Amino acid sequence: MENWTLVTEFILVGIPTTRVVGGLLFLAFLLAYLVTVLGNTLIITLIIVDYRLQSPMYFFLSNLSFSEILTTTCAVPKMLEGFLSEKKTISRGGCSVQSYFYFLSGCTEFIIFAVMSYDRYVAICSPLQYPVIMTGSLCVRLVILSWVGGFLLILPSTVLKAGLPYCGPNVIDHFFCDSAPLLHLACADIRIIELLDFLSSLVLLISSLSLTVVSYVYIISTILKIPSGQGQRKAFATCASHFTVVSMGYGISIFVYVRPSQKSSLHLNKILFLLSSVITPLLNPFIFSLRNETMKDALKDTLAKGQSFLKGLMST
Repeated sequence: MENWTLVTEFILVGIPTTRVVGGLLFLAFLLAYLVTVLGNTLIITLIIVDYRLQSPMYFFLSNLSFSEILTTTCAVPKMLEGFLSEKKTISRGGCSVQSYFYFLSGCTEFIIFAVMSYDRYVAICSPLQYPVIMTGSLCVRLVILSWVGGFLLILPSTVLKAGLPYCGPNVIDHFFCDSAPLLHLACADIRIIELLDFLSSLVLLISSLSLTVVSYVYIISTILKIPSGQGQRKAFATCASHFTVVSMGYGISIFVYVRPSQKSSLHLNKILFLLSSVITPLLNPFIFSLRNETMKDALKDTLAKGQSFLKGLMST
C-alpha cells in the first residue's frame, strides 16, 4: 500500500532524441502549433466580426475551431518541453488534467461534426425551412449539448482512473498522458475501465458517424437531383470542407480508440496521435478558408480594413 503513494509523477518518452534532433523537432512542432492556434483563432475572429459569417454553419465552425485549439494545446506544449528538457516528467495531477481536457475536446468535436452535418442537411434538403429550423436558440442549445455530451461521456472512466493505484514503473511510452499507456501502468485490474473506454468510444463515434452518414446520404441524393451542373457544384462546395475534415477525424479515431485493448499497437497510436492532434488541427484552418469563398472574401476585407486602419494611425 505504501508503494502506491511513491509514484507522484510520470516520465513521457514519446521519441528518445539527441539534443540536436530534439531541437529540430521542437522548432518544427512549435511552428505547427503556432500556425494551428493562430489559424483557428483567425477563423473564430472572422466569424465574430464579419456579418457574412453570421450563420449557423459558421457558428458551429467557430466552436469546432475552439475545440481544435483546446485539443492541440492540451498535448503539444508539454511535448515541446520534452524535446528540450532532459527530465521529461509530468505530475500525476497534471497527467490527469491533460488527459481529461484532451478527451473532452475530442469527444465534443465529434458531436459537433454530427451537428454540422445536420445543419448542412437542413440547408440543402430543406432550404426554405432553414431559417425557421436552425434558429439562434437551437444553435446555442446544440453547442451546449455537444460540450455537455462530451463531459458526460468521459466522466465515468475519468472518475475510475483517478482512483487507480500506481506502484511503478512510471514511464509512459507516449508524447502525452494517453489513456492506454497510462492504464497499463496501474497496479490494478483495468479490464472494466478498458471496457468502459471502448464502449464510450464506440457509442460516441458510431452514433455521431451514423448521423453524419445519414445526413450526407440525403444531401448527396438531393444534390444529384439538381438539374444544372453549376447548381450541383455550388451545393457540393458548401459541404466539401466539412466532409474532408470529418473523414480525417473519424478515420483516425475509429482506428485508434474503438478497440477493446490498445496495448499491442502503442507505437502506431503515437503516429496517429500526431496526425489527430498536430496535423489535422493544422490543416483545418486551411481547408475551411481556402475552399470557402465567403471565408476568403471575409479575410480579404478584414485585412484591407486592418491595413487602412494602420495607415490612418501612421498618418496621424
